Amino acid sequence: MFLTRIGYGIAYFVVLIYEIIKSTIDVCFNSIIRRNIDPIVVDIETVLERPVSQTILANSISLTPGTLSVDLDSENNIIKVAAISPREKKDIIPFEPYIKKMLE
Repeated sequence: MFLTRIGYGIAYFVVLIYEIIKSTIDVCFNSIIRRNIDPIVVDIETVLERPVSQTILANSISLTPGTLSVDLDSENNIIKVAAISPREKKDIIPFEPYIKKMLE
């Protein structure tokens, strides 16, 4: 059980680094070349129950360029996210399953 959680922690870290690099390229491309900036604020419902898991998810969203966690409602499992351009939920929080398997 403990080794499985360590494995998911390593996978989460790798996916987080990948998403940061991918988002950096995407934000640069959208802002410099296409000038496609359409900021929105969306409410994203998360499956994470523990406040520490939700906080790690919110911090991961804020670390990714082009997104910012504005508010975290731990009781209703909702994170309010500001994004530089409209995105799908799976594009904003692709690391949620790794956090769930790592901490819950």
